[in-house]
Amino acid sequence: MMDKTSMEAAAGDLLAWYDRHRRVLPWRAGPGEAADPYAVWLSEIMLQQTTAAAVGPRFAAFLARFPDVAALAAAPWEEVARAWAGLGYYARARNLHAAAKAVAARGGFPEDEAGLRALPGVGAYTAAAVAAIAFGRPAVPVDGNVERVMARLFALPETLPAAKPLLAAHARAFGAAKAARARPGDFAQGLFDLGATICTPRRPACGLCPLRGGCAAHALGIAEALPAKAAKAAKPQRHGFAFWLEDRAGNVLLRRRPPRGLLGGMLELPGTPWRGEPWGEAEAAAHAPADAAWAEAGRVRHVFTHFGLDLTVSMGRVEALPGPGVPREAVLEAGLPAVMAKAARLALAHSSGRSFARSTSSGRSRPRSS
Repeated sequence: MMDKTSMEAAAGDLLAWYDRHRRVLPWRAGPGEAADPYAVWLSEIMLQQTTAAAVGPRFAAFLARFPDVAALAAAPWEEVARAWAGLGYYARARNLHAAAKAVAARGGFPEDEAGLRALPGVGAYTAAAVAAIAFGRPAVPVDGNVERVMARLFALPETLPAAKPLLAAHARAFGAAKAARARPGDFAQGLFDLGATICTPRRPACGLCPLRGGCAAHALGIAEALPAKAAKAAKPQRHGFAFWLEDRAGNVLLRRRPPRGLLGGMLELPGTPWRGEPWGEAEAAAHAPADAAWAEAGRVRHVFTHFGLDLTVSMGRVEALPGPGVPREAVLEAGLPAVMAKAARLALAHSSGRSFARSTSSGRSRPRSS
């Protein structure tokens, strides 16, 4: 560990660097401006497992649709789901909506970490980020960028993910410096920016780093090797069928998934469960939404956090859908999650300029290869 004097100097150096090099981000208040708690909270939820580059335009669009927490709380879930579609990790959107209702009901955001952690979907990191950035509370949010900076600054050899508590303890110790406590929001964002732009996972720009004078890993020449990470296990593969069912008028059947679980509450093409073994055509047909002469359009692949998915897309037509439909030209704007949007694009491309058989059978037919 650095001694107290070195820690104070390093915190001051980080803040001075941040004042000169801070990133301009849509959700970030400018120098001398007060941070908007709603924008800070919304951005932190969106940035979980998603890059700043991907979040930027989506944040602006979401904020235009729901300009404050009251507007978000009052919106129906279907509108929130449509606005979130494509960002992934859909439990975030469900918790976001629930938290907005809780904040609106109490008349504003809690200002301390304990109160923020009581909101749905707000864990230790998000609570610390909002408390520090929006309310100036002395808290240090620890994300992957901050873990990397700590591992290198103190040359900690422990392997992630087991090292997370140790890295967080070092971050809190660094954040206890007087300079950091005087400007907790800027200190936190300075650590974020340092990890994102200088102390990067590969080829860190140590020559430009404001902390290099006290960085133990830089002194030892091992910065790029830290933090150490455990080998990742291979992801399992799952399989499923998705059914694109269209009626005579060109409407496509969509359904909404159950509110809990993966992609909870989002729209999808009807289909089979996803499982480890490939589906046979006959057994998949038992999950088809209607009797039709099904024709296989092809397969799409998608990677979730914990598994990969091979999804066979099968297409059929009926005179009338068994439930509400969406015009085929509007399907991609309906708010489909990424994997279902892939399936829809495949079906649209497959059917463009073609026709596929309408059902004439009285019993359920098998999907068949085109």
